[in-house]
Amino acid sequence: MPVTVVVGGQYGSEGKGKVCAHLALMGEAEYVVRCGGPNSGHTVDLAGVVYELKHVPAGFINPSCRLFIAAGALINPKTLLHEIELCELDPSRLGIDSNAAILEEADILAESSGDLRARLGSTNQGVGVAVARRVLRDSSVRLAKDVPEFRRYVTSVRDELSLAVRDDRRVVIEGTQGFGLSLYHTEEWPYCTSRDTTAHSFLGEVGLGVRDYDVIMCLRTFPIRVAGNSGPLSNEISWEELQWTSGYPHPIAEFTTTTKRLRRVARFDDAVVHQAVAANSPTAIALHGSDYLDYTNQGARRFEGLAVATREWIHDLEERTDLPVRIVGTGPSVADIIDRQNPEANGSIGPESETRQATVLSAPLIH
Repeated sequence: MPVTVVVGGQYGSEGKGKVCAHLALMGEAEYVVRCGGPNSGHTVDLAGVVYELKHVPAGFINPSCRLFIAAGALINPKTLLHEIELCELDPSRLGIDSNAAILEEADILAESSGDLRARLGSTNQGVGVAVARRVLRDSSVRLAKDVPEFRRYVTSVRDELSLAVRDDRRVVIEGTQGFGLSLYHTEEWPYCTSRDTTAHSFLGEVGLGVRDYDVIMCLRTFPIRVAGNSGPLSNEISWEELQWTSGYPHPIAEFTTTTKRLRRVARFDDAVVHQAVAANSPTAIALHGSDYLDYTNQGARRFEGLAVATREWIHDLEERTDLPVRIVGTGPSVADIIDRQNPEANGSIGPESETRQATVLSAPLIH
């Protein structure tokens, strides 16, 4: 299929950016478009250099990819301009839809001064307030075409991608957050984000019609939610318990890209996954965290190299969802992927290293 939509099937941070980076590096993406806003980020670990981004699509690591920010996006100008500089992008590589809305510092202040973080675990990036202003057609709303610094990058993402699809070019749409956070479909409202998080909504943000596209749904063996009162999380456990379960020889923990708060973690829950499958009609699963099932899986490059119990766990998941698990994540790096559809590519992105020293490159938090 010329278009692949990458979505999350749980509560965010399911490895969507990593999958998009992998597809770009494998030549399965000529165009990569990012939806959403800076309330959720993505991390790309390439050979020990870790990019923490909130706007630029993860496919930036392939210099031949054309990158887009969708019309439905909310943009923090300071953050995006920093990421453009960080990733060394010019207008030949990055296109910003003219109708993408601008997130103002007043939006951030409005969310930060309220009780959203305490009440719902919000990241307080101002996205909800900015969405509300846009929905109300407030006269204060600015679009990307109104920002002088963006004029070189402004385009119609809809028109460019429509032409690309007609020419059978390969497009990857990078969704944001996860199905369990959908404003419309979560069963845990109001513990959700400010928009829908399904494949069809991402196509709408981009401006492509619904066709028989591929949808890769990302899942984690141990789902997470952000810290605080961010909503129910079935079968929640501690990071210490996960370390014991996995056999990791050292403490493990994960922090959110945007707020740097310790994430909550839980055992796998079929309920939200089955709902996500029904709403997204995925064609394949990308499963991350096989090393959390068993530490010996870390860095594996072949499916046959995974622990027997892990392979059985994956086969059981395929039976329960009636979907193939195409991608298996075995660690944090983009190289830590087993692609069962393209096994010759496994391990070809970067060197395996158990002593990787990561350099973190990130955009600043704007308060």
